[in-house]
Amino acid sequence: KMKAGVYYGVEDFRVAEFPEPELKEDGVKIAVKYCGVCGTDVHKFHGQCGSHPMKPPVPLGHEVSGVVVETGKHVTHFKVGDRVVADPNWGCGACFFCKNNMPHMCENGNGVVKGFAQYICPPESNVYHIPDHLSLREAALAEPLSCCLHGMDLLDVKLGDVVVVIGMGMIGSMMVKLCSIAGASHIIVIETQENKRESAKDYGATLFINPNVENVETVIAQNGIQNVDKVMECVGAKVTMRTAFEVAGKCATIVLFGLGKEGEAIDFYPYEAFRKELKIRASYVNPHTMERAVRLLSSNQFSASMFISKEIQLEEAEVELRTQKDSRYGKVLVHIS
Repeated sequence: KMKAGVYYGVEDFRVAEFPEPELKEDGVKIAVKYCGVCGTDVHKFHGQCGSHPMKPPVPLGHEVSGVVVETGKHVTHFKVGDRVVADPNWGCGACFFCKNNMPHMCENGNGVVKGFAQYICPPESNVYHIPDHLSLREAALAEPLSCCLHGMDLLDVKLGDVVVVIGMGMIGSMMVKLCSIAGASHIIVIETQENKRESAKDYGATLFINPNVENVETVIAQNGIQNVDKVMECVGAKVTMRTAFEVAGKCATIVLFGLGKEGEAIDFYPYEAFRKELKIRASYVNPHTMERAVRLLSSNQFSASMFISKEIQLEEAEVELRTQKDSRYGKVLVHIS
């Protein structure tokens, strides 16, 4: 058995002895070093849906880095001692969606990383090498970054575009940085927490608007901006999704990245979308983007350290899931010993 942070039911999360995962012939056994706390873990902790159905008891966590300690007999690309990250989203490769380049829509897909644990055994196809100069601490951001890259692919920022990012949690912060790398001319952050104004500028924002004290559209117009080309919504609340539609300019693209509650509807005005000719996208997990995320983390374009707010021990994870006291300021990493 191994030590793991296990979800037993709604708001019931305990550090406990848990069976080690089975190493299959195509599997890679990884000793987990770091696992990030994701907003999806918080949703699951409160009994809401994540990317895949979940049957308790099961360890939470899916944003991992670690070291290979054993390999299945059919594994050819990894050996003991390799430093790696793992993609938690597995597709069968055989169904209609997998064969049509939509592995994230796989009919048989499931999560193969339960990272609040000492060991994971994902298939070789889900494991990625990391270069020697990239620390395991920074590499743990590969999975959330890969999801952001998929969202950015859908947003399709062109050089010189005007972009609005709504919400400056860890994902929103990464999106601001990625929009800066992508060459946006204006990056407007809409965020109610005033204490995030300076960090938004550090990530590359050119304008910070607090909608509790300022009229968003008035401030944008006062800054000489005629049209917002792209909107990235990173909260998933009714009010922020409504803001995304209001602030979007003519022929704009909106990406709804924030995870809303299952079954919760928002007000939608088709005539408004028609008049503006809006393109509305949603972003689901990370098809084909893990390798690119590792490359970006390994470059001097993207410093993962600036997005990490705290390292905690597994025994502290329950409090963080319940309160998000440190997740408000960046990525919290659980250090697995």
